[in-house]
Amino acid sequence: MPTGYSKSPLELLNSSHQSKVLKAAIFSRFVLLILSILWRTLLAPYDTSAPLNPNCLGNPSPPLPPPLLPSLGSAIENGVVWDSVYFVRIAQCGYEYEQFYAFLPLLPACIFVFSQTVLALSGYVVCNVAFIFTAIYLYRLSVIILKDPNAALQASVLFCFNPASIFYSSIYSESLYALFSVGGCYYLLSRANNIAVLWLALSGFARSNGVLNAGYFGFQAMHQAYDAFYLKKRAFLALWILISGALRCICIFVPFISFQAYGYYNMCLGRSSDEMRPWCKARIPLLYNYIQSHYWGVGFLRYFRFKQLPNFLLASPILSLAVCSIIYYVKSRPEIVRSLGFQASVEEKSSMAVIFSSQKPQRSNDTQFSEKYSSRKQENHNLKSRKKISQGEDLAEGRTVHGSLEKLGYTSAFVLPFILQVGFMAATAFFVMHVQVATRFLSASPSLYWFASLIMTSHKKWGYMIWVYCFAYILLGSLLFSNFYPFT
Repeated sequence: MPTGYSKSPLELLNSSHQSKVLKAAIFSRFVLLILSILWRTLLAPYDTSAPLNPNCLGNPSPPLPPPLLPSLGSAIENGVVWDSVYFVRIAQCGYEYEQFYAFLPLLPACIFVFSQTVLALSGYVVCNVAFIFTAIYLYRLSVIILKDPNAALQASVLFCFNPASIFYSSIYSESLYALFSVGGCYYLLSRANNIAVLWLALSGFARSNGVLNAGYFGFQAMHQAYDAFYLKKRAFLALWILISGALRCICIFVPFISFQAYGYYNMCLGRSSDEMRPWCKARIPLLYNYIQSHYWGVGFLRYFRFKQLPNFLLASPILSLAVCSIIYYVKSRPEIVRSLGFQASVEEKSSMAVIFSSQKPQRSNDTQFSEKYSSRKQENHNLKSRKKISQGEDLAEGRTVHGSLEKLGYTSAFVLPFILQVGFMAATAFFVMHVQVATRFLSASPSLYWFASLIMTSHKKWGYMIWVYCFAYILLGSLLFSNFYPFT
C-alpha cells in the first residue's frame, strides 16, 4: 500500500483491518461479560450494599417503567460496584452530595438520556458501545501516525484487550473519555478542526484529564505559527494562528470550568460564611481539587507509605511501559524532543505542514519531494523497516531518504505530543494520585499501544510478556472488581 502523504487518511485505511478491529473489540467485551458473570456466580461479593438505593434527597426523578425481565434487571443492578454506584446515582438523583462532584457529568447524562427501564443497563450499553468505537478510531489514528496498517492493527487489537479492560466494560467514564480523546485526535490530524475541538472538549466533560487534550491544539498552533512567521514571512497570519489556537484551547477547557462553576453555584452561593465549605472561600474556588484531597487523600507524595507498596507493584507494569516508551523515543529522536519537533526531517515537516493545515494540501515542492520517495515502498516493507528501528538504526542522521517516513513509525515527530502527554500523566499518577489508578488512567494513551506494537514486532519474548500482562490483569480485574474487591 503506498504511504505517501499525498493520500488522504481515509485512503490509507484498510477495510479488512478495520473489520478485524471491530471483531476484536466486540469479542473482548463478550469475554469480559462472561468472566464477570462467572466470577460473580462462583464467589460472594465483598460488599453487598450495591443493590441499596435510597430515595433521592431532592426532587425525586420520575420512576422508570419496570423492566420486562425483573430478574435480569436485578442482576444488572447488583453488578453496579465501586464508582459505578456514583454514576448511576447521579443519573437518577443529580449531584446530591459534595463528593459527587468528583464525577463529571457526561456519563451520568448519557445514562439518563438513553435509559428506558434500568439505569444501569443504559450505562453498560453506553460504555461498551463507546469502547468499540474507540477501537475503530484508534486504528484510524494509528494509520495516520505510524503509516503502517499492520502496526496500527496490532496496536488497536492490543487496546481491545488492555489491562484496564474491566473498566471499559463497566459503568466508568474511561470509555467515553477514550472515545472523545482518540476520536478528537483523529479528526485533528484529518484536518477537521471544528469537530476535533468539539470531541476533545467533550473528553473534558467525561474526565478531568480531558483538559490536557488542549495541548494538541497548542502543538498544532505552535508549528503553524512558526511556518507562517519564519518561512512564509507573514506575521499577521502567525498572530491569527496563535489567537485561533488559544481560542480552541479555551473551548476544550470550557466544559470542565463550567462544571466547577456549577458546583460553586450549588454549594457556595446564597450561604452564610459559617455555612460555606472551606474551598468556597479560596482565592480560586476549585471544587474538584478539594474533593480529591479531602475525601480521597490525593496529593503530592501523600500515597508514599509502606502499606501502599502492593498498590505500587500493581501499577508498576503500566508505569514501566510508559517510562520505557518515553526513554525509547527520547533516545531515538533527541533532536525532536529538544526542539519540540522543529528539527524534524524535510519529509516530516512537509507532512506536518499538510496535516496541520486546515486547508486542502497544495502540491508544493516539499510535498512532491516527499511523494517521490515515500510512494515507492509497499506495505510488506513496513515490517522490515520497523525491525531496523528496534535494532538501533540511526534515524536522526537519515542515512537514506528512500522509505524514511515508513521507518520512523513510532519515532516520528507526530508522536511527540502524545509522548509529552503520557509523560505528564505518568508522573501525576506516580507522585500525586492513588498510584494503582495508573492502570486505567494511562490505558487511553495511544502512544503506549504504538510502542507495545513495536516491541511485539522486534522482541517476540517481550511481546509475549505484554500479552501475558494484559490477560492476567483482565482475569484479575474481572475477578476482583466484579465482586467489589479493590483492584485499581
